[in-house]
Amino acid sequence: MHAKTFEVAHTDEEWRKLLTPEQYQVLRGHGTEAPGSCALNHEKRAGVFACAGCRQPLFAAKMKFESGTGWPSFNDPIEGAVEASEDATHGMRRTEVHCSRCGGHLGHVFPDGPPPTDLRYCINGVAMNFVPE
Repeated sequence: MHAKTFEVAHTDEEWRKLLTPEQYQVLRGHGTEAPGSCALNHEKRAGVFACAGCRQPLFAAKMKFESGTGWPSFNDPIEGAVEASEDATHGMRRTEVHCSRCGGHLGHVFPDGPPPTDLRYCINGVAMNFVPE
């Protein structure tokens, strides 16, 4: 990641106590959950998807769509909720998306989504919690 200071910050030991092992691996270790492994992929109720690390609202449920990728996908985040940086790992150039409040890795954004934004925020479900309306 980068040297930015985030509003919500913890030591590595504190993050390990606050998160499940899988959440820690994704949010703090920049990991990826197995496709189709998270129940949030099928969540269709009205509400908000929030960061599992700091509870910041990230995506409104109305912006979620079925991408067929095996991960929850969204057209657009809540304004100011996510930040992006270049990810050149695994021999690819991608745009990583992370929580603007705690810096937790969420997933990636791609320019192959449906209108109106033509963006696909491909987000690890384990990195989020769903808060129904």
